[in-house]
Amino acid sequence: MSRSETTEVRNLTDSDITEQIAGIRRELFDLRFQQATRQLNNTHRFKQARTKLAQLLTVQNERSRSSTSS
Repeated sequence: MSRSETTEVRNLTDSDITEQIAGIRRELFDLRFQQATRQLNNTHRFKQARTKLAQLLTVQNERSRSSTSS
């Protein structure tokens, strides 16, 4: 991930992050379904989606920890 993408994620609001997490989880579900039915063409999309999901969850956890400790 480039620094610009990280900065963009950190500038999102909490509700935007939650919406994106839900969307990526849905996308991963759809990708798994396509793979099971042999309709998936670009398997590299799994890694991209998982990486983005991990980045969003990290920012979300950082924010929740900072708000509970303050």
